[in-house]
Amino acid sequence: MGIELALVVSGASGGRLAVAFARAALACPGLDRLHVVVTPPAEQVLAHELGPEWAPAERFVERLGGGDRAVAWANSDLMAPIASGSHRLGGVIILPCSAGMAGSLAHGISRGLGQRVADVALKQRWPLVIGIREAPMSVILLENLLTLARAGAFVVPPVPAFYADPGASGLERFVAHHCLRLLDLVGLEGPEEEGLRWRP
Repeated sequence: MGIELALVVSGASGGRLAVAFARAALACPGLDRLHVVVTPPAEQVLAHELGPEWAPAERFVERLGGGDRAVAWANSDLMAPIASGSHRLGGVIILPCSAGMAGSLAHGISRGLGQRVADVALKQRWPLVIGIREAPMSVILLENLLTLARAGAFVVPPVPAFYADPGASGLERFVAHHCLRLLDLVGLEGPEEEGLRWRP
């Protein structure tokens, strides 16, 4: 039996990271279902970066082509099953994660389903992966991230792996490597591509 994950797309730049992670997760045979929540600010960013066909969450899921394994939830739907700790998830990934989202989570604020499902992950002690996408980071943001890390979250900014094969498209390899690392954190075996893992 596989696991279920929730992907929360917040309003930071980097929508292609969310798309790549969703596709990588859906390629994992160990994944039963991917729940997708796109926050209202993320809808604007996705439309700007990738085109209007990627927002809202229903369009995002349709474009993925994951069939019944990918489910879209409106950020306003606090009656969604993933809003409760009784619906067990194998992990919650916030990618990209904005400073505003990180600040809300660090202070226990749950406005909307995206923040609620992350809050549930913290209280249930499920893996919560914060793909923070801000630079430079203010002292306030760093303190918020420290609070989240102390609460058990993984803070994983998209940092390039310089050992990845330089012969391929740098951006594509970077995104693929980052998605592989996130899948590792929630216990899914992602696709193995030559050069994506460090091998001495």
